[in-house]
Amino acid sequence: MATYLLKNGTIINEGIQSIQDILIHHQRIEKIAPSISVQEHYTIIDCTNKIIMPGVIDDQVHFREPGLTHKATIGSEARAAIAGGTTTFMEMPNTVPNALTFELLEDKYTIAANTSLANYSFFMGVSNDNAEEALKINKHKSKYCGLKIFMGSSTGNMLVDNYITLNKIFSESEKLIATHCEREEIVRQNQKDIIEKYGTDIDVSYHPIIRNVDACYESSYSAIQLANQTGARLHILHISTAKELQLFGNMMPLAMKKITAEVCVHHLHYTADDYAIFGNQIKCNPAIKAAENKEALWRALLDDRLDIIATDHAPHTWDEKQQQYLQAPSGVPLVQHSLLLMLDYVSKQEISIEKMVEKMCHTPAICFGLQERGYLREGYFADIVIVNPNEKYTVTKNNILYQCAWSPMKNHTFSHSIDKTFVNGNLVYSDGKICSDEKGMRVSFQA
Repeated sequence: MATYLLKNGTIINEGIQSIQDILIHHQRIEKIAPSISVQEHYTIIDCTNKIIMPGVIDDQVHFREPGLTHKATIGSEARAAIAGGTTTFMEMPNTVPNALTFELLEDKYTIAANTSLANYSFFMGVSNDNAEEALKINKHKSKYCGLKIFMGSSTGNMLVDNYITLNKIFSESEKLIATHCEREEIVRQNQKDIIEKYGTDIDVSYHPIIRNVDACYESSYSAIQLANQTGARLHILHISTAKELQLFGNMMPLAMKKITAEVCVHHLHYTADDYAIFGNQIKCNPAIKAAENKEALWRALLDDRLDIIATDHAPHTWDEKQQQYLQAPSGVPLVQHSLLLMLDYVSKQEISIEKMVEKMCHTPAICFGLQERGYLREGYFADIVIVNPNEKYTVTKNNILYQCAWSPMKNHTFSHSIDKTFVNGNLVYSDGKICSDEKGMRVSFQA
């Protein structure tokens, strides 16, 4: 493995900007200092006028393998991830078959070990009848990121609505429980009412009416009640409504919170008005909603009621997305462009770059107890992104790396570009190209 000396870069780390050098050796950051000289042979990279930050940690992606590989594979989406500066991902269990046993879960780790250029972890899925199996995670706390519960069925028919199962999981899990929160009976009733009134030939503009604010709030409220009653460590994914924000606090440090929340880049970027432009391309669960929700999400992100920025990257084929609204699947491919999108908001002064790095790199590491990642620290794994703030980047058909080969960001020009990405000290992406086949690592967690 090559060794590198990054010279004169503007480091963004732990709330501070500083111009320093970084020495990378044997997968890790060996030294950070204002000026580093070396006697041995190192590959020296001049980072003058460039930004150096920790690799992004995305706590919610759907890479579709096994079973749905016509949409994506772990290998294809990991390549897209590193091209966008994401060096570690945590992937969801609603693949085919659903990851509801540890044998099936380990099959996904084997695939990743052979194909993923990014570091990886996989959630154990929960169903109405696998509580005993799921709770075996307590014996292997350092090996897995957590349990995933769909408290709204979303995509994959993994709805958990049995209170006995939910209470058992919340009462006995010693690992983080991540939840998709939408009240299924509200969604079903809303859809029934809309179809009775307008028929089945409706468009995607009805999506935030069917999957409405109350469906999200009622489910999140129930999950938080369960967590408060049982003391469970709860992490609610992809918050999308202003109403839900009253459920979360910012009065204690993240490391002390028992209940945390994530917001996704598409809920920070799009509003319901954008369905007229993008149609089913931005159909996702929970739905992108009216503009006042986006505005409230930004306020809550900046005041720390929302803890993590992620993607919920969820690719489908173009043909699948072109179906009528009721048949088109929900999900948006985002992992290649999430960091660039947030850097656009840095350029607009909507968020500081220090806060952006905190929410995309530091807080996922704290929230999940990731070991030796998420920061630029001596001794930590060298998961590093070099960003060029002086070079714009336009999304084209030719540079989209998702297997589905489309993005709602197509033709968008970002204010920054990803110059280089290191995973475990290995240079895997440089100057617009994948430049290594060195595989990422299975990440570990505090027990």
